[in-house]
Parts: sequence; C-alpha cells; structure tokens
Amino acid sequence: MFRSIDWMTIVLYLMLVVIGAVSIYAASYDFDNASLFDFSEFSGKQFVWIGLSLVIGCAIMLLDYRLYEAYAYPIYGVVILVLILTIFIAPDIKGSRSWLSFGPVSLQPAEFGKFATALALAKLFDSYNFRLNQKPSNYFRALIIIFVPIILILLQKETGSALVYFSLVFVLYREGMSGMILFAVVCAVTYFVVAVKYATPLLLGMPVGQFTVFIFIVAIFIGMLWFYCRDRFVARNVLFAFLGGGAVVTVLALCGVNVPGVAFFLIMLGGTAVYVALAMMRHRMQKYAITLGFMLVSVSFLFSVGYVFGSVLQPHQQVRIKVAVGIEDDVRKSGYNVNQSKIAIGSGGVTGKGFLNGTQTKLKYVPEQHTDFIFCTIGEEEGFIGTVTVLVLFLALILRLIHIAERQHTPFGRVYAYCVVSFLIFHLAVNVGMVIGLCPVIGIPLPFLSYGGSALWGFTILIFILLRIDASRKERH
Repeated sequence: MFRSIDWMTIVLYLMLVVIGAVSIYAASYDFDNASLFDFSEFSGKQFVWIGLSLVIGCAIMLLDYRLYEAYAYPIYGVVILVLILTIFIAPDIKGSRSWLSFGPVSLQPAEFGKFATALALAKLFDSYNFRLNQKPSNYFRALIIIFVPIILILLQKETGSALVYFSLVFVLYREGMSGMILFAVVCAVTYFVVAVKYATPLLLGMPVGQFTVFIFIVAIFIGMLWFYCRDRFVARNVLFAFLGGGAVVTVLALCGVNVPGVAFFLIMLGGTAVYVALAMMRHRMQKYAITLGFMLVSVSFLFSVGYVFGSVLQPHQQVRIKVAVGIEDDVRKSGYNVNQSKIAIGSGGVTGKGFLNGTQTKLKYVPEQHTDFIFCTIGEEEGFIGTVTVLVLFLALILRLIHIAERQHTPFGRVYAYCVVSFLIFHLAVNVGMVIGLCPVIGIPLPFLSYGGSALWGFTILIFILLRIDASRKERH
C-alpha cells in the first residue's frame, strides 16, 4: 500500500499545513509571549491539532479501504444524528448553535459532515446499474443525500457551512447532469446581484436592476432558441418582435406617454411564449419546453428577489451583501473586516513587510485574522509573492486531486474524489474572495491555513480517505 500512496498530495498537504501554522503564529503574535509552541496561544494549539491530524491520517491509511465503502451509509447516518443533536444541545455562540463543547475543546459537526456526505454520495453512484440520467428518482436520491445536511446546518443558523455543500453540484455535473442546470445557477446569481445592486434608480417606472435582468432574460431566451433549439426562424421572429416593441415604447416615451416597463416586458414575453409553444407543438421538440420553462422560471425568480432579500435574509446578511456588491460602504461596521483586510493586503506590496512586521496584523486591526482572514496576514507580511505562492500550492493540490479522481477504476473512488475537489475549490474561492471584498463575509475558513481543529480534521479526513482509496486502485483493478 505504501508504494501506491500518492506522496505528492501528502507533500502539498504538509506544506499548506506548515504555512498555516506559521501564519497563525504571525497573526496571533504576542510581544510579551513570543513562543511558537506555547500551548496557551493559538499557534501552540494549532500544532496540537496538526499532530492529531497526522495521527488521524495514519489511522485512516491503516484501515482496509473496503470499510469506507461498506460503512458509507452508516457513517452518514451517524453524522446526521449528530447534526440533529447539535441543534438542541449546542450552546448559542454569536447566534449560531453549531459547536459541541467537550470541556476546553469545541468541535463543529458540520465539518465532519463533508466526508460523510461524500462517502454516501459515492456509495450511491457505485450502486449496481446506477446512472444519474437513467430516471428522475436517481436525481432525487442524490439530492436527498446533499440537502439533508444542508437543512440541518441551516437550522443551526450556520449559513456559511451549509452553502459549502452546494458545491457538490459540480460532482453531479461530472456524473452526467445537464450543463443547463449549472447555467441556471449562474443566471440566478447574476439576476440576484444585478436586481439587488440597482434596485433604487428607475427606468420606465421600474428599477434599473429589474429592467436589466429583463434584458438578460430576453437575450437568453432568444439565444436558447437560436443555439439550443437550433430554430433560427423562430429566434429571428422573437428578436424582431422585441425590437419592434421596444421601438414603439421609445416613440411613446418621446411623445410623453408613460409606458409601464414591467407590463411591456410581461406582455412581450407572454406573447412570444405562446408563439414558441405553438412551434413546440408543431415540431414536438423537448428543447422548446426547456427553453420556455427556463424563461418562465427566470421571470418568477426575478419577482422573488425582492421578497427573499427583504424578508428571508437576516438584517446582518442583507448588510453584508450590500457591502459586497458595493451598495453600501460600511467601513465602520459590517464592512470593517473587509476594509482592514484589503488595507493589510495592499500594504504588503510585492515582497511584503516581512515576517512578524505587519502593522495591520500586529495592532489587531483585522478581527478574526487567525481564522477566516488568515489570508490577509500572508498578504501583508509576504506580499504578492507570498499570496501567489499559496494559491499556486492550492492549484497544484486541486489539479493533483483531479488527476487522482480520473484514474479511479470505480464510480465510488471517482465520485468521492470529486466531492473532495468541490469542497476544496469552494472553500478556497469563497474565503479568498471574502478577504479581498469580492464575496460577502459568510465565515468560511481557508483549508489547512485557518486556525481550528474541526476544519483541519475535516479536510484531513477527506483527503486521507481519498488517498487510502487511491492506494488500493491497483488491487481492485
């Protein structure tokens, strides 16, 4: 087995873990107590977590790989029970009930739910004659496995950790899910951001954001008719209809006639939908139905944005989104962390200020800089070179894991590997985006670098189970 272990992955893992420990020491450096291994400090505690992680990794590698396949569902069931229990017995910490306390140690079950969900999903895809696109019930079974932990973590009021599980949609895409679903997700995010960001200025009696999203919907509707349905005749007619309608509205507006923009778009979309429906009946093509459905769902989603943003999201979540998309510039409250983080990273320049010489870091201007904002410590002290080095190491690890995924001989190994990759990419993209102001602050740690035992153990278990499965591929083949 040891000859088959992917040592490159282990080396990359250890390099990131060591960089994380040193960065935590720099972020929590105390002038009065500068010992790297002081176990009363964050850096000393992190070394304990690292040591225990290595023990866990070795234990995982010594177990028979067949155990992970045989007990995938029981492991998932146990973790789900723990997540349910956490809702009722976890203490309230900053409005969240997601941490279980064991004396001086606190653990977050949501971090361990990742490997359990990955195992269960891999087990499902490894079932006899299972194909995702074979029947709709297969989608339902896969989504149940993904959404049960999401719902339970949301009930713990831990939105950031719940969002991580949505990254598993990339696994479904790899296993045959239509790219239309990913396209729909991208469109939904775009609709939401544009509608929220430009909700105040008006055009034709409607918010500019809503007007812009309607233009997007029309363009996508015509584009799908042209390229997806391959019916250029219908696509051209719909395009000419909207151009003609737009010309009429423009003339009426110049003449002083007030034309409600929402009514115009709804009438035009409704009329063209009927026209496309007739074309669908004539050609009997499923793609027409998908195009119509996409347009109708897009319009419904647009009208739900205001309600979701104003009534479903909590006030602090609304403020974070407003700061992230540039609606507000709250540098003293909700935007304080991000603003100080960007100052720290920008002040590092190309080569940085040097180890333990970061002023933003040492003077504690950035809250939670040893956990969620550890990346800004690297940016300030090691500069552009340091941050790029870290990102290159992450890129190398991700590419290596994808390589491992593609060389698996069973769906179980391949699906599990892509689950690990999806979790890692999501954490990396959101955390770095959060620190540099591109994403809302949702409390997601940077894998292997942020302080904390739960996240480190969670990702260690994810990776070492994959390494154990990969090490046995020749035996199974």
